[in-house]
Amino acid sequence: MRKAAKSEARPGRGRLALYHALLLAGVFVFWYLMTEPLLWSEEAARKTAFFFGKPLMVLQQIWEWFAGGRIYEHLLITLIETLLAFAIGTLCGLGVGLWLALSLLASALADPYIKASNAMPRVILAPIFAVWFGLGIVSKVALGFTLVFFIVFFNVYQGVKEVSPVVLNNARMLGANSRQLLRTVYLPSAMSWVFSSLHTSVGMAFVGAVVGEYLGSARGVGYLILQAEGAFDINTVFAGILVLTAFALALDAVVTAVENRLLVWRPAQGETEPL
Repeated sequence: MRKAAKSEARPGRGRLALYHALLLAGVFVFWYLMTEPLLWSEEAARKTAFFFGKPLMVLQQIWEWFAGGRIYEHLLITLIETLLAFAIGTLCGLGVGLWLALSLLASALADPYIKASNAMPRVILAPIFAVWFGLGIVSKVALGFTLVFFIVFFNVYQGVKEVSPVVLNNARMLGANSRQLLRTVYLPSAMSWVFSSLHTSVGMAFVGAVVGEYLGSARGVGYLILQAEGAFDINTVFAGILVLTAFALALDAVVTAVENRLLVWRPAQGETEPL
């Protein structure tokens, strides 16, 4: 069993990073070959470049953004919108999830409205928020909030509902009151579910910020992409997409670091597996 487990083990971090770099390089090489008249006719390469851009020109645009400092203001705006939507949505989802999970009457009354709100495509709210709050940061935060809230809410609600009755009964037998149960039983259970959804939550906050910028804004990376699309500048569009992708990966890495820091009590992978 142990030999089988070792044979299926993941490669080391250094080798895995090398594989990732080689795969990324392969994608760019394939992209370059498809947009240059090396493998097929010049007309076909020109058509491909029109729809997908040229990788060298895309990288040149990214370099000009960062070398000239133009991108930093837009990245800062997107970051602020993402973090505000993530923080407010997480806190509200945690509070409302705990409240409805612990109150049977409130849960029964709010259940159809929660389900209806969650089923509604929240992207269609972006124009409404733009009318209500303008084209500034607030409308983007509001859209990101609607995406984050339900993810956190349902995780907290499920986490509280799945608290072991044995643990609750033991705590009550030891004399724990409602406040102590909330602090020592319900909150730890809910927080473990919240942390498990951190990656999805921050991703949705990021999506809300960018979509809000794309539909109407004066600053932000989504605004840069919108301006480039209006001018049919496909290279700048792909440059913005690559910047957003790198930005999202950086946010995900931060979330992973925070998660590992706060959940140090979790057993390492394989520690709980039977021999």
